[in-house]
Amino acid sequence: MEAAGRELQLQGKLSGKEEIEVETRSDDEYHPKRGGWITFPFVTGGMLGMSVAGGGWASNLLVFLITKFNVKSISATKIGNVIFGTNNLLPIVGAFIADSFFGPFPVVATFSFISLLGMIILTLIASIPSLRPSTCATIGSSLTCEAPSKFQFSVLYAAISLASLGLGGTSFTIATMGADQFDKPHDQGVFFNWYFLALYLANVISITGIIYIQNNVGWGLGFGICFVANAIGLVVFLLGKRFYKQVKPKGSPFVFIARVLVAAIWKRKASAATSRDTDYYYGDGTLVDNTIPTKRFRLLNCAALKTETDKQFDGSYARSWKLCTVKEVEDLKTLMKIMPLWSTGIFLGTPIGISTSLFILQALTMDRHLGPQFIIPAGSFAVFNLLATAISIFVIDRFVPPKLTPLQRIGIGHVINIVAFIVSALIERRRLGVVREHNLMNHPGSVVPMSALWLVASLSVLGIGEGFYLPGQVALFYEEFPKSLKSTATAMSSLLIGIGFFLSAAITNLVDRTTGWLPNDINQGRLDNVFWMLAVIGMQVRDKRLAGKNLPNRLDILPLLALSREEDDFTIKGKNFWDFSAMKRSKHFHGEQESRISIFHLGFTANFDWGFELEQIGLLEKDFPGSDTEPFDLQLRELNLLPRLGLSDLREPLDFFVEHGSIHRSLSL
Repeated sequence: MEAAGRELQLQGKLSGKEEIEVETRSDDEYHPKRGGWITFPFVTGGMLGMSVAGGGWASNLLVFLITKFNVKSISATKIGNVIFGTNNLLPIVGAFIADSFFGPFPVVATFSFISLLGMIILTLIASIPSLRPSTCATIGSSLTCEAPSKFQFSVLYAAISLASLGLGGTSFTIATMGADQFDKPHDQGVFFNWYFLALYLANVISITGIIYIQNNVGWGLGFGICFVANAIGLVVFLLGKRFYKQVKPKGSPFVFIARVLVAAIWKRKASAATSRDTDYYYGDGTLVDNTIPTKRFRLLNCAALKTETDKQFDGSYARSWKLCTVKEVEDLKTLMKIMPLWSTGIFLGTPIGISTSLFILQALTMDRHLGPQFIIPAGSFAVFNLLATAISIFVIDRFVPPKLTPLQRIGIGHVINIVAFIVSALIERRRLGVVREHNLMNHPGSVVPMSALWLVASLSVLGIGEGFYLPGQVALFYEEFPKSLKSTATAMSSLLIGIGFFLSAAITNLVDRTTGWLPNDINQGRLDNVFWMLAVIGMQVRDKRLAGKNLPNRLDILPLLALSREEDDFTIKGKNFWDFSAMKRSKHFHGEQESRISIFHLGFTANFDWGFELEQIGLLEKDFPGSDTEPFDLQLRELNLLPRLGLSDLREPLDFFVEHGSIHRSLSL
């Protein structure tokens, strides 16, 4: 055994013939004294410092552009959406580098240092007058503003680019690194809940304290505090190095996608439908978890089909651009299965991106007094959204029984966020009514005599929706994505948000050009119509009907698979929102037998069909023990069915009982 690592021997049977073993893991990954909850303070502490810094400059950027760089409000909104979109697309870059080359720890440390450079330049811009345009001056009844020079814009964009690169490279990569410290899915789920709770609390600190200092004391001091917070976060993160369990990268995780596609096209004429399990290539020295080729996307199975031309001189087989392992093929199928569900998030990410900027524009035109003296900064109103998100995450984790599945959290979050857009439209309608009552349409920059605290209602509802949606989405992707793409999995939510912000900029520009809803003075516009439009966009998630169709709950069909013969055919058809039936057609019986499972699953939003044949699943026949009314537990792990059904990562057995011919789930996992 080599000192660089330990070799784990994992054995299993495939079609009763081939034995599979093998995976070599590093000492860093399996060191008994590394990983676990001892790493939580260092990971979370590092994230807190970086998030306080990132939130401090990003959350108030729109106000900085309008008040210090003399950018018009709608133009600032478009610029802000592009920057926010970039902030959320860059985590994919960090995740790719972590998965492919260096691992999470070096990536987080490096990008955090890059963020420090951006903080330094932003502090200089705010402190040195020559790096920004002069303040707007009132001449007579008109307001005259000096446009920023190309040099000033160049310095500003350089600072924002460095800060965005640093923020994007650390935000979700550090979340993956934190989850890697735990082996049990339950611990990983708890980590994600508390991680996002700490993340939102950090943003609360930056949106309240730092933004208040920027608006009331000085932008230079505010950005300077961001620099200090970033530096402290980096130091805390580095202090935990000796406790971290570091998973070493295994090369570019995206190469296998291209290899599978090329091999499948090359062998497209091969007959994968009639091939036996032993005809496929499972790899040499690769952990395959007893995976056998599945029926879905059958054309891709050709990529793992062994042919005479794939043989080496010694008669062995090796991975190439013409031959892939079954595990690689199944990993690509997993990505193809999850992508439609992932894409539906764009329909919600886009409205959230637009509304984020519009809330600030609303607050700038409303009465922001809290008491006779204190004025709430416009950028600080996002704190109500963050507080609602943090509280909802805590309540969901501690007080909501039963534990919600990731799909259920996503579905509930979608519905709540659509409600938030409707509430926003009603509040804006009320605000425009006050504008007309006081004849403020033709008075640019006037403050509407309506409390900005009205915005708390819509921001809070939106935050509650995010508390359901975002952690559920991250947990779902982390569970479903292949092991080689774990960093990418957690960054996929950020990618959704980034695409949403870019589409937000495009839609804002389109609405600005084609309607009169978004003038520079929103008192003259129809912002309520924009919010109604956002609600309609969000509703497209339900119309697309993808959540239930493309990610079926595999646990719900397991008992039907186990209690059947290998010749049986099943067709499972959805009948309504929470109920579906399974018709069993068997060669051993005349007629049809029907079993019904009633399960409330908010992830199913549409009718769906699955058709599959059962071949060599491990049971030739399994009769009900005793009478039909006698409850019994079916331990699928003991029957060695879980690996063959794609559930090798399940930690607990599934329990079912039979009553009057109906199969019920007695334990909800």
